[in-house]
Amino acid sequence: MDNYILKLYITGRTLRTERAIFTLQRLCDENLKERYELLIIDVLEKPHLAEMDKVLATPTLIRELPLPRRRIIGDLSDTQKVLSALGLDTDSAGEIV
Repeated sequence: MDNYILKLYITGRTLRTERAIFTLQRLCDENLKERYELLIIDVLEKPHLAEMDKVLATPTLIRELPLPRRRIIGDLSDTQKVLSALGLDTDSAGEIV
């Protein structure tokens, strides 16, 4: 099983960013257990990192590993969309395939 490295780009600590962080941590805890590392990057504090990753909007989630890289932009509220974008599609019983 692959380990995941995820970067979540946010802008400050707002209700929207807190919701994105909470949702992502919940999804990762439920689906990846201890097989992930989540880096939360505030573009106000580290704009050079956002520039390197070509982040134009927040929140933006980038899956660095496993390859290929994937990017999700938005509030992350659509659980199935996030799981699919991370490559964690589930079957009809809710098991990751």
